[in-house]
Amino acid sequence: MSLTYIWSGFFLVGFAAAVAQWLFLGDTEIFKKVIDGTFETARMGVMDIALPLAGVMTLWLGIMNIGEKAGAINWLARIIAPFFSRIFPEVPKEHPATGHMVMNFSANLLGLDNAATPFGLKAMESLQTLNPNKEEPTNAQIMFLVLHTSGLTLIPLAIMAQRSIMGAADPSDIFIPCMIATYVATITGIIAVSIRQRINLFDRVLLGWMGGMTAAIVGVIWYFTQVLSKEEIQVVSKVVSNAILMGVITIFLVGALRKRVNVYDAFIEGAKGGIQTSITVIPYLVGMLVAISVIRNAGVFGFVVDGFTWIFSALGMNTDFVSALPTALMKPLSGSGAKAMMIDTMKTYGPDSFVGRLACIFNGSADTTFYIVALYFGSVGIRRTRYAISCGLIADLAGVITAIGVAYVFFG
Repeated sequence: MSLTYIWSGFFLVGFAAAVAQWLFLGDTEIFKKVIDGTFETARMGVMDIALPLAGVMTLWLGIMNIGEKAGAINWLARIIAPFFSRIFPEVPKEHPATGHMVMNFSANLLGLDNAATPFGLKAMESLQTLNPNKEEPTNAQIMFLVLHTSGLTLIPLAIMAQRSIMGAADPSDIFIPCMIATYVATITGIIAVSIRQRINLFDRVLLGWMGGMTAAIVGVIWYFTQVLSKEEIQVVSKVVSNAILMGVITIFLVGALRKRVNVYDAFIEGAKGGIQTSITVIPYLVGMLVAISVIRNAGVFGFVVDGFTWIFSALGMNTDFVSALPTALMKPLSGSGAKAMMIDTMKTYGPDSFVGRLACIFNGSADTTFYIVALYFGSVGIRRTRYAISCGLIADLAGVITAIGVAYVFFG
C-alpha cells in the first residue's frame, strides 16, 4: 500500500500547491502547466523511455543469454558468491540471479546506464522465480533494489561530459566528491536493509569484502588524483568504461564459440524477451512519471527550497547549498528531471560555482529511487513495495548529506 499512498500523495500535494499559487500568487496558467506536463510526460514515458528501452533490452538480453550459455555468468557468480551469500541469504548458490546482479552492479559502477538497465531487469526477473508471493518483493529483491538505487558509480562520465559542454574549467573536479557521496549512499543502503533483514554485518566475510571494496575505491581515488592529469582522467574514464563493456561481449562470444554454442540462435532466444519486458513496464512507468511531473510543474520544489532557506537562515547556518537542492530533490524521482535541474543550476550560477558543482555532486550521489521501483518491480508485476522505498530514500539522504559535506570540503 505504500506505493499507493505515495502515488496518490504526489497528485494531492501537487493540486494543493497549484491552488496555492493560483489563489495567493495569481498564477492563472498553473493548472494548464500541470496538465500539459502530464500529457508530455506520458508521451515521454512511452516514446522516449519505454520504446528505446525495448531496443536496448533486446540487444543486451540477447548478449546475456550468450554469456549464460558460455558459462561466464556462472563463473562471475562463483567469484562473488561468498559476499552475496551473506547479503542475499535466500538466493541459492550458483543461482543465475547472482551473475545477473553482478553484471548490473558492474555496468552501474562504470556509469554504463544503457547496459545496466537490461542486466538489472534480468536480475529482478531471475529473483522473481524464487518469490512465493509474486505481488510482494522478497528480501533479496529489496536488497538488490536498494543497492541499485544507491547508484554506486565509479566514473560519473555523463556528468563530467555535461560540465565540459557547459564550459567548466575542470570538468572532472567533481569526480572524487561524487565517488565519496555515492559510496556512502551505497554503504548506508546495505546497512539499512541489513538491519531490517537481521543480516549480521560483523560477519568476517562481509567485513572483508566491504573493507576490500573500500580499499579499492581509495586506490582508484589515489590513482586518478596522483597519477593522472585532469585531461587524462576524462580520456581514461571514457576509454576504460566502453572498452570493458566491449570486452565483456567479446569474452561471452569467445566462450560460447569454444563450447560450440550457436551464438546467433542464442542471441535471438534471449532477445525475444526485450520487447515484452518493455511493454510490461509501460503502465508502471507512465503512472509514476506523470505523478512526478505533477509535483514538479505545480512548483512544489520551489516551496520546499524556500522553506529550507527560511529554516537554515533562522538557525544561523550557511545557506549556500540550498540553491542546489532542487537537483537533490528531483534525483530520487526522475533522472532526466535531475539532469535538467543540474544544467539549469550551472547555467544560472556557473559550472565552476559552489552551487553549480554541488548540483553535479547531488546528481552523481544516488539514483532515481521511484523510477527504479516503478521500472524494476513493475517489470515482474510486484505491486507492494514493503520497506524498499524507505530504505532507498535513507540511502539517498545519506548521499545528499555527504554531498553537501564534501562540497564544502573541496569547494567551500
